[in-house]
Formats: sequence, structure tokens, C-alpha cells
Amino acid sequence: MRTIMSGNEAIARGAYECGVRFASGYPGTPSTEILEEFSKFDGVYAEWSPNEKVALEVGIGAALAGARAMVVMKHVGVNVAADPLFTVSYTGTNGALVIVTADDPSLHSSQNEQDNRNYAKFAKIPMLEPADSEEARTYVKIAFEISERFDTPVFLRTTTRVSHSKSVVEPAEPGVYEDKTGIRIDAAKYVMVPMNARLRRIEMEKRMAAIRDFSETFPLNRMEMGNREIGIITAGMTYNYAKDVFPDYSYLKLGMVYPLPAKLIRTFASQVQKLYVVEELDPFIEEQVRALGLEVIGKEAFPFTNEFDPGIVAAGIGGGKERDALLPAVGDIPPRPPNLCPGCPHRGLFYVLGKLKAFVHGDIGCYTLSFLKPLEGLHSTICMGASIGMAHGMSKALGKKGKGKVVGVLGDSTFIHSGITSLLNMAYNRSNAVIVICDNRTTAMTGMQEHPATGFTLQGEMTKALDFEVLAAALGIDSVRVIDPYDIKTTRAVMKEELDREGPSLVISRRACVLFRRDEVDARKPLRIDPEKCTGCKTCLGLGCPPISWKKLDEGSSAEPGKKARKGIAVIDRNLCNGCTICQQVCKAGAIVEEA
Repeated sequence: MRTIMSGNEAIARGAYECGVRFASGYPGTPSTEILEEFSKFDGVYAEWSPNEKVALEVGIGAALAGARAMVVMKHVGVNVAADPLFTVSYTGTNGALVIVTADDPSLHSSQNEQDNRNYAKFAKIPMLEPADSEEARTYVKIAFEISERFDTPVFLRTTTRVSHSKSVVEPAEPGVYEDKTGIRIDAAKYVMVPMNARLRRIEMEKRMAAIRDFSETFPLNRMEMGNREIGIITAGMTYNYAKDVFPDYSYLKLGMVYPLPAKLIRTFASQVQKLYVVEELDPFIEEQVRALGLEVIGKEAFPFTNEFDPGIVAAGIGGGKERDALLPAVGDIPPRPPNLCPGCPHRGLFYVLGKLKAFVHGDIGCYTLSFLKPLEGLHSTICMGASIGMAHGMSKALGKKGKGKVVGVLGDSTFIHSGITSLLNMAYNRSNAVIVICDNRTTAMTGMQEHPATGFTLQGEMTKALDFEVLAAALGIDSVRVIDPYDIKTTRAVMKEELDREGPSLVISRRACVLFRRDEVDARKPLRIDPEKCTGCKTCLGLGCPPISWKKLDEGSSAEPGKKARKGIAVIDRNLCNGCTICQQVCKAGAIVEEA
């Protein structure tokens, strides 16, 4: 029965339909929903691994046992998983292994805009790229067939627009699938010491040659001949944009973006007068088409950055007139920067850090938003887990001059992902930095996923919860403190003490995410401003909390004798306030009180 699904839901469904019963990954937008949806099917095993490297290693192990295994991550997750990735391309898979990489053109929720088609070429792993939800459902099944046929891992690449947009799919009944091979002892194939790896390198090249031949007749690479004045080579979501604007032109629609079908490309090019490549991000297809000696128009007509839309394609091929007609008129819209949620426990911590004037190395998480005005409590962000290593490096470079100045901050899930070894390094090499784990009891930024410190698995089973205090002590951190970031006075005192302390220290800022308290009960009342007491100092506005706003007073507002006239007062929206009391604590006039 036909239904509507997102690309992520469709990938999960397609994997289930083709007998996949094992999946691992790490949450990251735009890929997260794939594993969440897959975990709901009967008879499957799905897990959130601590990071993408572990997730891929888990998937490789399942594949070597003869299973069909799916590993899911966003584009930057492949960077973390790159070590095992490049070598499993040598060994092959025994069963089947499909790696879903979800790229994020326009950086909707990412720190960079890398094009992971380059990983396919670099690691010599075939890659498929669907253009809509139905293709996502069918392509993942084809990816597993290719993996088994050629004994290779296979990439399935999506982009944010395919992952999150919804379209019609036609689900099929799950097929009957038996793991075909089981465990095989074959040291020459799976033990990658140099003498074995040299031979496997040759086998990998033979395999890629076979897959190149296969790509020439692969049905997902198809020519759609129309008006032959213009021929367009494209793949994925950009195919939809181009067809929407220019339905009558000729197309070479690629379902396999690596390796490319060279003979098919030459054939298509010979049948059109002018050749374009329409692709988001890098000139990945364009460069390979040029390497074939073909004249092609690519990035000289289209941008290197951000998502495309029908207007961008129209401008690149039609010269701009069509773009003006396609795009809706946009008026002057005031900027709406992102913000921490009302009552977010991170707000109190970063308010304190901003006041202490320390250099704060941040990380990937909701708390990254604290770099914005008015908090301005964070000064660098590079990648998952980097805050600890960067804080250590800065403290060593500054020496005694850096005492009391360097902090590294990261979330609980991020610390588990890639912060543990860096904390060990700090203890081992005796840093003078202070690390803060923002422990809000969940992986909040990607939608409240579990991790090894929550006590629950992806599929809801209770499990052993990681104890950060015990772990830090075992790693050699002598000073471990736990604070409640809702308590501003104590948070400031503890941070100041730890910044003044010799050697590395860890502060655990522990308060559950305001949107996900699990079984915790919070009976706090909303707060309000007493207009008689508010002096208009705007200190509370410095928290950047969404319920707090500013109300101008009439020009003729009188002041009490001996007091300066107020130009306005703060106002709290009781429908947004959760009564965290941070604003109440910073108000020197005592003007913030509980609602009656």
C-alpha cells in the first residue's frame, strides 16, 4: 500500500524488507531517524554506539559473521570512522555491509559542508545516491545486493533534503533472508598485516574494475533522452530540481555516483549538443567527466556551496530569467538567531564562564549556541571531543601565563563519543586546564537519544550507566567536582576554585535537559517581574533567556525622589518560563518573584 515517508524512514524500511536485522550508528542530523525507525521493527538488533568508529567496527564484526549489517552516521561521522573504513575496503565483508552517510549541504546542523562522495573514491568503495524516498527504500536493498555480489562495503549517500523531505513510497513485504555464510576463518583475507594487505590491495583493484564494468549496465544509471540541445548529468536531489525546471531536456540520471560509467557518459555526451553537470558541493562528477576529455559546463555556472533549488539550476542553465520567476518574493524578515531553550541548564554555566573571562573551548552540542550574544561564553568549536585536547594544548602553550584562563566544555554524549582519551591525556601530561562536562542526561541536540551514561539502550532496555566521577578518577583526574548549573553562586565559586588549582580538573555540570527529564518531577513555578522593584538595569536580559523581554515605559514616567527615571522594565512571559530561578539569582534589585 502506498504511503508517505521521509527518506530516513524509507531507508529503515528498505533495510528491513531486504533482511537486515543488525544496525549500529551514532546520532547526528540529518541521519538520526534512520536507526530510530529501524529499531522499531520486530526481530532486529539496533544500537547507538559511543561513536561512529565503534559503530562501523561493530557493523564489520556483524558482517564478518555473515549478517547483512547497516551502519548509519552523518557526513562528519565518516571522518571518525575513517580508520576502519579504509581497511574494510581491503578485507571485504563476508556477509554484507552498507554504510549510510547523510551529507548536510548548507550546514543546517553541522560544522562543515564536506562532500562524502570523495570518501567513496578515496576508500575505493562503491556509492549509490537516491533522489527521493522511494529510491531511498529501493537503493538500500540494491546496495546490500552489490555488497554481497562483490564482497565489498557499499556507501549509500543521502543529503538533508532527501533525508527529511517526504514523498510517496510503496513498501513491500519483508523477504525471507538467511545469513549465507556464517563465520569463516581466513587470516589471509582478514588479518591486515603488510604481507596480507599487499595482496588484498591487488584484489581491491580487481574488484573495482569489475564494479566499473557493472556500472555501465547498472539500471539505476539511465539516459532519459528529450531535447538534445541540452544534456544534463546529475544525481540525487539535484535531479529533481533540474527536471522541475527543464522537463524536456535530456538527462543522464546516475544512481551510482562512484564508480562512474565512463562508456555510458561518453555515449550520452555524443548525443547532446551542450553538456552540463548539475551537482551540489564539490565538482565530483564534473572533474571525472572532464578527465574523459569531454567538454562540460559545471561549477562555472553553479555554486560550490549550499543546497541547490530549482531557481539555482534555472539560473545556471537558463541565464537567470527563470530564477526570478521561480523564487517567491521575500520581504524584510528580521533575523531570528537560534537560542538555548527557556530554563536550559547550560545557560547558568555559560553566564558564569562569561563573567570569569576565561578562554572557553567549546564542542558540538546545544551549548555551542552560548557563543552568541548576550552570553558570549564560548570561544572555539572544531569537532566532537576537540575541546579537551585544545584546552590542554592552549594551557601548555601559555605555560604559567595561562593559569586560571583555560576551560574546555563538552556534553555528556560528546565526552563519551571522543573525549575520554583526551581527558586521559590531560591527566597523563598534567594540564592546567579545567574541563566541564555538561551532563544533561541525554543526547539532546539530535532529539534525546540514549548513550552509555543514561542507563538505557536504543531499544529501551535498562543497562549499566557510565559513572563519570569514577571514570575520571580512574583516568587520573584528582579533582572532580559536581555542580548544579541552576545554582549560580556555587557554580561561580567552584569554577573559580578549579581555575586557580594546579593540575587538570573536571567539573560535572549536572542537570537534566529541560525538555527531557525522564522520571524527574519539577514543580517549579513560573517567575514574574515586580514592576515596582525593577530598576531597568537589564542584568536579566544578559542571560538571553527567551521568556525575558524589554518593555519601554512612557517618556513621562516619574521616578522616586533621588532615583534615576527608568526608560523601561523587564517582562517575563509566564507561558515560556519554567522557573529555573537563574534570572532571579542575578537580579540585584530582588524584582523577580514567583507567580502567585
